[in-house]
Amino acid sequence: MPMEVLVNGEPRAVAEGQTVLSLLHDLGLDPSRVAVELDRRIVKQPQWEGTVLRPGAQVEIVQFVGGG
Repeated sequence: MPMEVLVNGEPRAVAEGQTVLSLLHDLGLDPSRVAVELDRRIVKQPQWEGTVLRPGAQVEIVQFVGGG
């Protein structure tokens, strides 16, 4: 059953039990190029696979951009 979370301020339906890592994959983001904050707390990359999203969670994803 889908539930709603906020991703960068926008509502998004996700599957119950979805993890931070699976959300990144669903969004087509390269996990090595992002930082994630969940409910105003930074989640370190080794924790992404085991961090399950809850209904109403607020996820902020920042992408690193290279350039010169």
